[in-house]
Amino acid sequence: MKVGVAYGLAAYLWWGFIALYFKAVAAVTPLEVLCHRVLWSVVLLLSLLALRGRLKSAWHTLRQKRTFQLLLLSTALIAINWYTFIWAIGHEQVLQASLGYFINPLLNVLLGVVFLRESLRPIQKICVLLAAVGVLALTLEQGKLPLVALILALSFGFYGLVRKRVNAGPVEGLCLETLLLSPLAILWLVHLGAQGGLAFGGSSGTIDVLLAAGGLVTALPLIWFTNAARRLPYSTVGVLQYLAPSLQFLLAVAAFHEPFGHEKLLGFAFIWTALGLFSYDLSRA
Repeated sequence: MKVGVAYGLAAYLWWGFIALYFKAVAAVTPLEVLCHRVLWSVVLLLSLLALRGRLKSAWHTLRQKRTFQLLLLSTALIAINWYTFIWAIGHEQVLQASLGYFINPLLNVLLGVVFLRESLRPIQKICVLLAAVGVLALTLEQGKLPLVALILALSFGFYGLVRKRVNAGPVEGLCLETLLLSPLAILWLVHLGAQGGLAFGGSSGTIDVLLAAGGLVTALPLIWFTNAARRLPYSTVGVLQYLAPSLQFLLAVAAFHEPFGHEKLLGFAFIWTALGLFSYDLSRA
């Protein structure tokens, strides 16, 4: 249990502070950052699977027609999620990014009802309603939908839904997804290089190191999370997951000085109340 909590804290603390990494590479276009994240992840994850003797298993998984189709869909969803998050950090939208991951657990419950025919307990119905009111309040405050938050929540929610149907572990699945994305990533980087717009290999060695670290930034917390999930009750993991968006929220307000007035506070308050009730109901269940 203690080891599981340590792994869980490590994973969610990493995800909570990951905005600092993307701030450090904000001078690079989001699409190039995404390409490097994909390619360096492929290198790291393939090496990890080779060390574990699971390359043949991964290849067998990829050759199954239905699994391949589902992986194509999950690959598209995770690419949208990653790109949106990278874009949000570079455009001072960390508050919206944190909002997306606050909404995500409640959206997962709703997706379970719609697609998996799961039933909502009374408190869960209240939680979903409170979250919807919170999003409405933020929409009225901004005069537009919080699109970054909704794209992050929806893409990651549907990604989780698709991955539930894929017969592959977290590390193996992510390796195959990044592998499927890698040809597009290579083509885009070659195009940037031909246009003289490639940041990698330019004047800044620091940027080169940071971009090359994209694989480690992506894979390491996933490995920690996998180890945590194997050792901890689902309710404990459910409560720990709020640590990451909470830290992103604090970074946005305290470190990046994004505006956060009383109007935004009202919308977040509805969502935080929903999450508090959701955590209580999850622990009790």
